[in-house]
Amino acid sequence: MRTEQVPQDLSGIADIDHAAEVKPAKADLSPEAVARIRDAFEALYRTGVYPMLSLCLRRSGEIVLNRSLGYSRDNEVASLDTPICLFSASKAVTAILMHLLAQQGKINLLHPVSHYLPAFAAKGKGSITVLQLLTHRSGIAKIPEGTELDLLYDHDTALAMICDAASTDPHARVQGYHALTSGFIFNELIKITTGLDAQQYLHRYISKPMGMRYFRFGLNKRDQAHVAMNKATGMDIALINRALASVLGATPDTAVDMTNDPRFYDAIIPSANLYATAEEVSRFYQMLLNHGQWEGVRILDPLTVHQATRPLGGFQLDRSLMLPMRYSAGFMLGGSPVGIYGRDTQYAFGHLGYANIMCWADPQRDIAVSLMNTGKPVIGPHMKSLLMLMNAISEACEPVFDMTADTPFYMQDRVAHLER
Repeated sequence: MRTEQVPQDLSGIADIDHAAEVKPAKADLSPEAVARIRDAFEALYRTGVYPMLSLCLRRSGEIVLNRSLGYSRDNEVASLDTPICLFSASKAVTAILMHLLAQQGKINLLHPVSHYLPAFAAKGKGSITVLQLLTHRSGIAKIPEGTELDLLYDHDTALAMICDAASTDPHARVQGYHALTSGFIFNELIKITTGLDAQQYLHRYISKPMGMRYFRFGLNKRDQAHVAMNKATGMDIALINRALASVLGATPDTAVDMTNDPRFYDAIIPSANLYATAEEVSRFYQMLLNHGQWEGVRILDPLTVHQATRPLGGFQLDRSLMLPMRYSAGFMLGGSPVGIYGRDTQYAFGHLGYANIMCWADPQRDIAVSLMNTGKPVIGPHMKSLLMLMNAISEACEPVFDMTADTPFYMQDRVAHLER
């Protein structure tokens, strides 16, 4: 079992945002409820599988908890300002960029990808739409076997490889999670339609107007020295490794090592290498809860948020993950009586990142949550504690919005609610 040493007293390796964390009553929570979440967070860290663990929880727009535990690298204690790689949780942000392109009239999500990128039509992919790519139904879920992983650092080479690949399901009947491939296509669509790459587009329309310090694809040279290093932890099981390799395109240990490579920092891989703090990710999801508004600035149209987060079908077996999943056009959705974001989270939307990165919003509970880490266990002693934390959040934050009201959710004035 690969674990980290955990001190009995966590105060020396903790960073807590005392200035921002509000008293529980201001977020319509009891002190006992917040204590349960905090204790579950610390219990999760004590499992020893995370060198660094960070949590930011907003309720009714207020920061209830914003804290980190552990080390960013070697013996360097992490801070709340330490950038962390989101891995696949990056996809939700990239999906919003595609919906923003649609809002701006740059693309139509129902148009074939090949309408904008003719090379994508090769080998039977000409009818696959942008929407089908967003919902993991394009049939290009996996990187071709034998691919040299180093080419993923080169956008043009990776794009050419994906365009030349044959779809396993050109009629979009099968749901199969796209771990890496879709990000290169989305980056190219942004380039073709705006002249900007995904990082430049993200910075112009989201990161900068929302005052983000990081929240970017890749890292500049200055920030690379401070990034949190990832580490493979937990049980090393050959059968699990083979199954994950078929999804990730590399063994888990190799995938983790790649994310610590300076070339990974320099690249723009919209499906896998967004860097941010837990607070910044929670801020992004709070903006979505606010129907696209952040501190008086209109980032997205309310209907754009609705189109990005509404369910597009029920639970269905995902042929890549081999798990029942429910998607919107870019987000992984919660469920009832239980879902990936805890109990009775059927209205929640967000995305998971390898491994145990959990970022989501639950409009019924009015929460925006990001749980981020640098330990990469699949099977290990953390599993029960992770479940307890997720359930502690969903149970402590009881529903506050009627999602079946006659006024559609996207038309409800949540900003006015937060200001009352």
